[in-house]
Amino acid sequence: MDEGFEWGGGPYLSHWESVMWRADNDPRTRATGSMLERLETEPDWDRFVAAHERGTRLVPRLRERIVDPLVPLVTPAWSLDPHFDIEHHVYRVQVPTPGTEAQLCETVAAILHRPLDRERPPWEVVLLTGLEGGRAAYLFRTHHVLGDGMALVQVMDLLHSSTAAPGTRQVPRYPERPTFTRASLLSTRLTEQAVGAPKTAVRSARDANATMQRSARSPIRSTRATLDYIRSLQHKLSSDLPRSPLLAGKGGIGCRVAFVDFAQAQLRAAGKVAGGSVNDVYLAGMIGGLRRFHELHGVHVEEIPVAIPISLRTATDPLGGNHFTGATMRGPLSETDPARRVQLVRERVKACRAEPALAFVEHVAPFLDRLPLAAITEIVGSSTSAVDVQLTNIPGVGHTAYIAGAKVTHASPIGPRPAVAMMAGMMTYEGRACIALNLDPDVFPDTDVLLECVREGFAEVLALAKA
Repeated sequence: MDEGFEWGGGPYLSHWESVMWRADNDPRTRATGSMLERLETEPDWDRFVAAHERGTRLVPRLRERIVDPLVPLVTPAWSLDPHFDIEHHVYRVQVPTPGTEAQLCETVAAILHRPLDRERPPWEVVLLTGLEGGRAAYLFRTHHVLGDGMALVQVMDLLHSSTAAPGTRQVPRYPERPTFTRASLLSTRLTEQAVGAPKTAVRSARDANATMQRSARSPIRSTRATLDYIRSLQHKLSSDLPRSPLLAGKGGIGCRVAFVDFAQAQLRAAGKVAGGSVNDVYLAGMIGGLRRFHELHGVHVEEIPVAIPISLRTATDPLGGNHFTGATMRGPLSETDPARRVQLVRERVKACRAEPALAFVEHVAPFLDRLPLAAITEIVGSSTSAVDVQLTNIPGVGHTAYIAGAKVTHASPIGPRPAVAMMAGMMTYEGRACIALNLDPDVFPDTDVLLECVREGFAEVLALAKA
């Protein structure tokens, strides 16, 4: 059933993807991510639309919508949209004159606030025109079920080219793709499960037997591993770290965005001095900015709960799809020494990656997926709102990119903000570390104040390279 699914894998959503899709009914748990690119010039509109029409043939998943089963006994599936029309997914918006940065941010925030159409393939592209200096911006929005951050970079790479000239690459033959109705999906999956039940039972018995033999050979080691996993699971499912009074908003569904960027070489040099990676410096810079924000408001907090994604993607995984899990790190907010802050971040990120229950979502998702919709929304909302901020870092495209002849100058990932004060995403592109902030306007009514704090937090860390 996987033939023709080179990007995105097979047609059926995983249980975790199903949970994300079902929880999308509530704005607080909506999982729509975006990418904002700054363009040097405004591209030709007809060529722009044609590029995306061609892209949907390179990535057939972009022509598929999600079909829910008639009864939620199986996961939803991707199915060809019989009424697919590129004009339903690609459009343009004029930024108010004179096209300032603030006006761009307001326009983007208004677009992000609007949910995607669940009856169509869950993505859209917006060309934002009228920016100062004849520039434009490119906004690509997609639901998380289409893929994680790495998958988003993969599909963006396929939609772009490495030169300004029109491409000559041949579009591959359109593969055979299944089409489901709500009723046919349910009957097909139940039949497949019934046919595969004997094989599944044999495999489960074989795995159980192997586990018992390992336990018999080393009962102490097996018991210790089980206890470690249980402790790790308890740690992941509960946090004893209280939220900051400044950041523990009411989980508002409003949206405000802001952007900032730094030289990638500076982050790398600072990391080398402090003994950390570019990601460690990014996290330390963001946490330092939040420390400045707290100081500005006269609030002292030792640590804050910070959610970070951890990729589970392997070399054998297909392109696209979701291969990640989340972890909660104790953000060292009160640490004023930037080098020590980088080191603490590095130690705590390594500890998160070493958690035995790192991939626990894969184990609990099948149970969550069978709960009533209200229960799913409550559980997902409670888990995401247990942290103050979410910080993510996505490796960018490793070459200069063009869309319909227009050069991309910056690329910033705008992650979903599930009932937390801030989602910050960083992507490296063309020697710049581009950061997008998705903010709760009730917590950050003045984005300029926060941006200045973030710049100061990074200045502390980046100064390490000059010491």
